[in-house]
Amino acid sequence: MIKKVVVSAAGHGTRMLELSKDKPKHLIEVEHKPFLAYLLDNIFTAGYQEVILVVGYKQEAMQTFVASYTFGGTSQNISLVSQFELLGPKEQGDYGTACPLKCVKEQVKGENFISLVGDNFYTVEDLKAMNKDDGFCYVAGRVEEHPEKFGVLLEDKEFLKEIIEKPKMFVGNLVNTSLYKFTPEVFEKLPLIGKSVRGEYEITDVLSLLAKDKKVKIVTTKNYWMDFGNPSDIQKFSDFLKNKE
Repeated sequence: MIKKVVVSAAGHGTRMLELSKDKPKHLIEVEHKPFLAYLLDNIFTAGYQEVILVVGYKQEAMQTFVASYTFGGTSQNISLVSQFELLGPKEQGDYGTACPLKCVKEQVKGENFISLVGDNFYTVEDLKAMNKDDGFCYVAGRVEEHPEKFGVLLEDKEFLKEIIEKPKMFVGNLVNTSLYKFTPEVFEKLPLIGKSVRGEYEITDVLSLLAKDKKVKIVTTKNYWMDFGNPSDIQKFSDFLKNKE
């Protein structure tokens, strides 16, 4: 059984405008509770026992949040790793979705682990579905009506064949939800990727290298998922919480 979850939460969240001026977007409150708290609640409810939280922007606010966060009335096993201290801030150091993985090799300690982004919401059921303690990596895909807005996963039977980022023409409707299960082999591939056209190190490039070796399988999620990125998402998530009750 996989115990560890790496949560990437180093980013600023500029699309949240003034709402993320003094704190990371992950800590913006919805229904009087930080968004990240809902995600952590689901992670622990799904049976995972340890969270490695990769922080950066306004990391002092993250430290304060973690110190006060409880689940089931008790504190949880959450450790913080500063991406900016290890790799430098966005303007000067390495940046991109693969960078949190560069920071956690020692904390993972050769175990299989879950990797996800702290500004996305995943249900308990979908988080449980990723707990596959075997020798393969997994990517969670979801069927979307407008796949052109996402990275689209191309399948070869149960394996990931390729990821097409925001395709201009229809290639499929199974999109990447940024929820992964990795084996320690991911740390062998990390040094092999270069910067993308955006000038960043992309986790999808690591995934593509693993896919070439037939090491990545696809899990199709079936429940609610959202990317908490814009001010309008606050109301959307609030509506979800109210309808769930």
